[in-house]
Amino acid sequence: MSLDLQKITNFLTISESLASAGQPDENQLGSLRDSGYHVVINLALKDSPQALPDEEKTVTDLGLTYIHIPVIWEAPTRKNLQQFFETMQQFQDKKIFVHCVLNMRVSAFIFLYRVNILKETEEIARQDMLKIWQPDEIWQKFINDNLS
Repeated sequence: MSLDLQKITNFLTISESLASAGQPDENQLGSLRDSGYHVVINLALKDSPQALPDEEKTVTDLGLTYIHIPVIWEAPTRKNLQQFFETMQQFQDKKIFVHCVLNMRVSAFIFLYRVNILKETEEIARQDMLKIWQPDEIWQKFINDNLS
């Protein structure tokens, strides 16, 4: 893995085809491409801290697919999660990088994807989420409400 990728806040490799992190900078987006990633999914808001002025253009200029699913930190929705699941399924044959600001909301979404869609055990999927953070009350309720 590129040293540049390891410098992205809370970068975490989940599998050969999936990694997550906080907000990458423009050079790190280039390193993602160079590392074989095809799809960038952003769950942060356009005005989040450290957000790139035009991340979509930067990503698409690199030849990557960009998907933006803005998830409000204090109010994640089932609709956001459903859109995330659909996007992950759509690109399941590609190498995917998912980010937000600090990899917190992403780690919760990926946890739910791994348990609900990939049918991994909660224990295994939770270990990766806990490498990033212990979900607060809002996010733990969201997780509990959306476990199938």
